[in-house]
Amino acid sequence: MKRATQATETPQVGRSVPRLESWLKVAGRAEYVHNLRLPGMLYGKIFRSTVAHGRIRRIDVSAAQALAGVYKVVTAREIKEVLPDPHYGPAFHDQPILAMDKVRYVGEPVAVVLASDPHVAEEAVHLISAEYDELPAVYDEVEAMTSKAIVHDVLRPAGTFPDLKHLKDRKNTNVALDFHLRRGNAAEALKKAHRVFEHRFRTQQVMHTPLEPLVSLAESTDSSLTIHTASQSPSFVRIEMARLLGWPENRIRVRVPFLGGGFGAKLYIKLEALVSLLSLIARRPVKISLTMEEQFFTITKHASTFRIKSGVDEHGRIVARECEVWWNGGAYADIGPRVTQKSGFTAPGPYDIEHVAIDSYALYTNLPPAGALRGFGIPQLVWAYESHTDLMARELGIDAVEFRRRNLLREGRPQATGTVMRDAAIEKVLERTAALIDWGKALDQAKTIRKGRGIALGFKACVSPTTSLAMVTVNADGSCIVYCSTADMGQGSDTAMAQIAGEVLRLAAESITVVHSDTDVTPYDMATLGSRSLFHMGNAVKLAAEDAAQKLDSLRKELGLPADCAIPDLFRKKYGMQAGNVTGTGSYIPSYKSPDANGLTDNATPFWMVGASGAEVEVDTETGQVRVTRLVNVADVGTPINPKIVETQISGAAIMQLGFTLHEKMLFDAQGQLRNASFAEYKIPGFLDLPRQLVNEAVTAEQRTGPFGGKGVGETGTFGVSPAIANAIHDAVGVRLTELPLTPQAIWEKLR
Repeated sequence: MKRATQATETPQVGRSVPRLESWLKVAGRAEYVHNLRLPGMLYGKIFRSTVAHGRIRRIDVSAAQALAGVYKVVTAREIKEVLPDPHYGPAFHDQPILAMDKVRYVGEPVAVVLASDPHVAEEAVHLISAEYDELPAVYDEVEAMTSKAIVHDVLRPAGTFPDLKHLKDRKNTNVALDFHLRRGNAAEALKKAHRVFEHRFRTQQVMHTPLEPLVSLAESTDSSLTIHTASQSPSFVRIEMARLLGWPENRIRVRVPFLGGGFGAKLYIKLEALVSLLSLIARRPVKISLTMEEQFFTITKHASTFRIKSGVDEHGRIVARECEVWWNGGAYADIGPRVTQKSGFTAPGPYDIEHVAIDSYALYTNLPPAGALRGFGIPQLVWAYESHTDLMARELGIDAVEFRRRNLLREGRPQATGTVMRDAAIEKVLERTAALIDWGKALDQAKTIRKGRGIALGFKACVSPTTSLAMVTVNADGSCIVYCSTADMGQGSDTAMAQIAGEVLRLAAESITVVHSDTDVTPYDMATLGSRSLFHMGNAVKLAAEDAAQKLDSLRKELGLPADCAIPDLFRKKYGMQAGNVTGTGSYIPSYKSPDANGLTDNATPFWMVGASGAEVEVDTETGQVRVTRLVNVADVGTPINPKIVETQISGAAIMQLGFTLHEKMLFDAQGQLRNASFAEYKIPGFLDLPRQLVNEAVTAEQRTGPFGGKGVGETGTFGVSPAIANAIHDAVGVRLTELPLTPQAIWEKLR
């Protein structure tokens, strides 16, 4: 297919179109919920728990209620008067809108102050006091397996996911999901292996830090509710709020403008249930905007522990692998059980291993809840299995790239689940990364500054099954509108959808308008998550545009007009004036087969994402200080719909993971108190932390089932960064770190 380079050319796929909303953002005219004000609006400020686990003995709101300017103080008691069972969640109905009877982590919302002035509400929060009967708490994911400290008295699966139903009403456990996969006989194969290697790796709890903190605003009447929210999943919000209130969906409207970043933090229900109930109670619009500090107490990334054991034959082929993964889900499950299963089955890595055993556990602990964060658990797994791969190669005396080559999972071979690999350019990605990082080329060394090079390769299965619907309207003047519920949070989805529709309709992407998520206007979409949107919604938009094009062709035939008749002339002929329009619809849901009792399925995912990183580092042997001098990131994205956006997505993902690798960690004390909930103490990468050379590239590939050969890219750049840097440090100074982040202190201590 010819790839266009400018707007005047008909093909749109392959053009690096500047993001369509860029001028709005530069001019300060882009719509964000943070800027929204409504008449009579109240601001909510949250009073939070100061203990990690305890029964609520008493909440005293009298002083706060007496403060001039306070409209109302709301606790769980007022919530329950409106909603007897105010628990929500995508996997478990385990999270109360406000803490009821018991708190489960430091920072859990206990009460809300409403006032017309946010400063008054903030002042009043400090006048609230609460007393708790403290209970034993558990913070470590492995300890939670056997701990006598039980976070939830009884488990309440939401009913959405069949693999959680067996946990209904289970007591005396912190296990929110136990996923097991057995292929072949790993235990027996390990006994017969030429060499056996076993290691244990850990990752830390971190936060998404979107620069637009979580924000929601609700306005209600007796019969309707409108929620304006920074959400990645408006359709889910409407469905879940309808369930909570016992209302039909048409009484609830969810509007989502632009998002200032999301990365998984703004999925499912976060503030939406709280502002909705507050609005119904106060009978006025209510808005809650979290501070950056409060985000740390709302949603985080799973800390994890991964025990991995591999057997290798005399030819350097991996013959068996055991994987045991514990995921720290915090006090509420959120989407953690899906991370445990959907990412868990990729734990053996992108390697062709005949005998595999996987045990993956989602655990409740008394820390802030963990959910989806760019990569959906995959970076935690790749960190472990690619560090493990390097250690095995070193012990065996085999070059690290060559060892990977010998064991790669290639096209047409079954992955651990039994699903055959299709359209996954694993070998291309590995070889291109090795070439770009100058693998095998000697590095110049100095006395105290040692240089090293490392490489790592990862892959991810797209979450399935999920559904996307779209509408495409062609107006009488030839302009086009795309209606879809994909949330543009900076990833450029509006532009990509316009390009896909334009490719079908032979229109420039710049002439197409994409309507943002509004559940009264835009059709259903599961959510903007897991790099699914370009593939799922892109296919839906393509189908809708093709439907519109077919209707236009039928109209031309009906009127006896030539196939190349311009759209404005077509409608004038039909209606005698500029009037009318044509609307096409499209829905896309790929096929899927649930795993059997052994965790096996021949259809686990609609597509695979592949990404690798190569790193060069300099390590100061006197201080342990690390400088990443070169970072190469290579991905299989199928056909790049917009090459420039693809490049920036790979770059952004890699830089984000660089922060998780070297700097970021939520620090908790022995009582579960977070000690660094601010950018002054929780350090994300700045410009001076970036590698001197940052290379991002997509290999030539095609996803045959994707829209014009494309597939998602938003997470792929995260996969290999952490182990590539750890492997490079090992290459430089001979020390191996097994826990993130890779701090100068940890390196210095290992060197000593």
